[in-house]
Amino acid sequence: MSTVSTDETFVHPALFYRTEAEYARQTVAFLREGLAGDEPLAVAVPGPNLELIRDGLGAEAEGVLFLDMTDVGRNPGRIIPRVLRGFADAHPTGRVRIIGEPIWAGRSAVEYPACAQHEALINAAFDGRAVTILCPYDEARLDPQVIADARMTHPTLISDGREENSDVYDWEAVVARYNERLEPLAGTAVFAFGGDELPAARRFASAQAARLGLAGQRLGDAELAVAELTTNSVVHGGGRGTLTIGTEAGHLVCEVRDAGRLTDPLAGRRPPRPGQIGGRGLMLVHYVADLVRVHTGDAGTTVRFYFSL
Repeated sequence: MSTVSTDETFVHPALFYRTEAEYARQTVAFLREGLAGDEPLAVAVPGPNLELIRDGLGAEAEGVLFLDMTDVGRNPGRIIPRVLRGFADAHPTGRVRIIGEPIWAGRSAVEYPACAQHEALINAAFDGRAVTILCPYDEARLDPQVIADARMTHPTLISDGREENSDVYDWEAVVARYNERLEPLAGTAVFAFGGDELPAARRFASAQAARLGLAGQRLGDAELAVAELTTNSVVHGGGRGTLTIGTEAGHLVCEVRDAGRLTDPLAGRRPPRPGQIGGRGLMLVHYVADLVRVHTGDAGTTVRFYFSL
């Protein structure tokens, strides 16, 4: 496997594997290639796979940043700004090499659309940057649709040690396909708000979230997320919106609907520039929530976020 690039192009291969031995062999080879080029290295994969890579590298693991993706990437929407950009931006010169595995067996059907969009949006987030991000996919355990999507979100495919260009690469089509309309939540509390009702909306959210079982720092995080989204609706979404709160499959679920439309596919995933004022609201929601789903179109935008109970 060779993923060397000396120019300023972004390299984004998908690695398809079926066994632990194959996974370890391919990922360790990828990292050793980076070590030979003196590239900064980071690995963000699920915990058991972290150990496979660490064991495979042995003493060479020193100096590699290891992150458990089930923790740092529980919400796919924060992987680009916090994990990938966080590491790449800390090494602004030369090529940076990362292994990122955001999709694993056990990801729910509710989470998956956000995962697929994340993998697609990596291509926009790093276009023109000297970064290589290898994304492993477990062909033995993941749904065939996940593998099919991976072939569309990665320009380069690696399987059985062979590398080829994807003949179906079209990351924008994947972003559009999973821009799914979110059906209204059932059995929920609803609050309509405008600019004058923003404080009341926050109090409503806090009371409902506490009633449904959220407490402590998590309750504060949910309040922050509601405050950011309702303010965005007033400033950018037509001046008013609707806040809905309920539960679903062991999660507190909050959503804000308004008449605005998101035109930037990377909204909420771009780290703020130094000195930037504003523009952090949706990114903050990504940072504190366990999952964020977004639907945007001519009829308006819905942002739905989840906190585990």
